Amino acid sequence: IGAIGSWYLVRSNTTTYGDDAPLDPVHRGYYLEQARILGTAADGNLLYEIEAQHAEQQSGDRVDFSQVKIQYAPDSDVPWIITADQATLREGAPRIALRGHVQILNSGASSDRDTEIRTQYLELDPERFIAETEERVQIRFGARSVTATGMLASLNDDKIELKSNVRGKIAP
Repeated sequence: IGAIGSWYLVRSNTTTYGDDAPLDPVHRGYYLEQARILGTAADGNLLYEIEAQHAEQQSGDRVDFSQVKIQYAPDSDVPWIITADQATLREGAPRIALRGHVQILNSGASSDRDTEIRTQYLELDPERFIAETEERVQIRFGARSVTATGMLASLNDDKIELKSNVRGKIAP
């Protein structure tokens, strides 16, 4: 009786997997390795290029990138190159959110004219050539450096507006 009872209990606790078992929803987005995304101007010409080590669609309207590099087309005369650990692009949104070791570099004709901007978070509107942050920024141009909280940069005009707490080290 004990053997039959234990057999019945084991048999009744056994789960059967059939066609009626619900399936877990699976993320059906895409992912890319060594991704290269091209952004075009209103006239259809190449404006900028996004290169990323990895790109993955997170939802219907959001794509996350890792190890990102953004540069403008050579004929746009915008020599700035932007790099970051991560970026997020949303469909229909004009801005790209960049996070983690964000660096904007403008190499001039000589190495003493290089301009470098560093921050941890930045929003880039590549079609309007605007980079903006409310975070702490460090700007280095040649041997000079300035730190501030918040920045608005116009990359096609080479203009940078610092918002607050500006401190610098400028020596001739």
